[in-house]
Amino acid sequence: MTAANSLNKIIYADNAATTPIDEDALNLMIELQRKFFANPSSAYKLSRPLKKVLLESREKIAACINAEPNEIIFTSGGTESNNWAIKSSVLEILSERPNIITSAIEHKAILNSCAAMKNLGCTVTKLSVDKIGAVNPDDLRKKILTKTKIISVMLANNEVGTIQPIKSLAEISHAAGKIFHTDAVQAVGHIPIDVKFFGVDMLSASAHKFNGPKGIGFLYIRDGLKILPYLDGGGQEFNLRAGTENIPAIAAMALALEKNCRDMQKTAEKLSACTKNLIDSLRQNKINFIINGGEDRLPGHLSLSFKDCVGETLMHRLDLKNICVATGSACDAGQTKISHVLKAMKIPEDYVRGTIRITFGKGNSEDDAKIIGNNLSKILQKK
Repeated sequence: MTAANSLNKIIYADNAATTPIDEDALNLMIELQRKFFANPSSAYKLSRPLKKVLLESREKIAACINAEPNEIIFTSGGTESNNWAIKSSVLEILSERPNIITSAIEHKAILNSCAAMKNLGCTVTKLSVDKIGAVNPDDLRKKILTKTKIISVMLANNEVGTIQPIKSLAEISHAAGKIFHTDAVQAVGHIPIDVKFFGVDMLSASAHKFNGPKGIGFLYIRDGLKILPYLDGGGQEFNLRAGTENIPAIAAMALALEKNCRDMQKTAEKLSACTKNLIDSLRQNKINFIINGGEDRLPGHLSLSFKDCVGETLMHRLDLKNICVATGSACDAGQTKISHVLKAMKIPEDYVRGTIRITFGKGNSEDDAKIIGNNLSKILQKK
């Protein structure tokens, strides 16, 4: 997508939903699909280059989050990784009615996984959040039960961008002898992540959130943590996830993540300038709005609520101007109800229905932000 706002050009500002694939990653994926079609598990020489690509990709991804290569397990994406982390932790002990702790603002991949386990006999505790969408570590400390098996709190929220105190939450969990998982799908490739510093046991990621292809992701599993296999069959992925690896997608994911991490600081500065330009434009036009999520948010991530408006209407009006934004989470697209995240944050009633999410990516420019701000201001001034 391009920055110009003309009849045949679109400004894409919904990067929290998905990102455009990196050109180098796309070319690598196409080359591997064309030239290297063998099964990486086969013993003949045609497979050897693919085994090498698989090994190098695992090493690249591990280096980006300060993990060991054997701690990276390839999956189909964030939803699978989250399901695996939650369900594998409690399935073997269902008869004991284990407890799962999560937060009230998690992605549906976590919340619905918890709900599925609750239907099988688990109990589920949801931690509340404050007005900026942050979990209080002391609340977690109070809520841990003897039967708590796993605690899962997302690293950064997909709707408002709030970054959670993951290191403190993991320390509290481990002090009580519990497993700690974080859904880092929205954060990987956008903010520095060090699994050893954070102290997490498991971490979920999805390539299409950091300019990689769709349908591929990974689950970090700390060495020594015993976890049930996700798929039974062959011995792929250290006997934890059977099935022939999607080498082209894995290699593209590794390259996209490596590039994003290399350019992270420069990109963050650019995205900060974009968000400032948009906010300045709205303020100059005297628009009444609030910014959700506080100051400690993902770079380029804006959740804005406008008084006495309907977010879906704003989204469609901007779409007519060739500007792509979202109303809250893309996974709730088509639904007009207020998102569970905004409810949990207690956004004022006269603002909450007028919420849109604008998320800039590395392909956006400061001019894009100005164009969005000016068009949004014109729409709001006419309402």
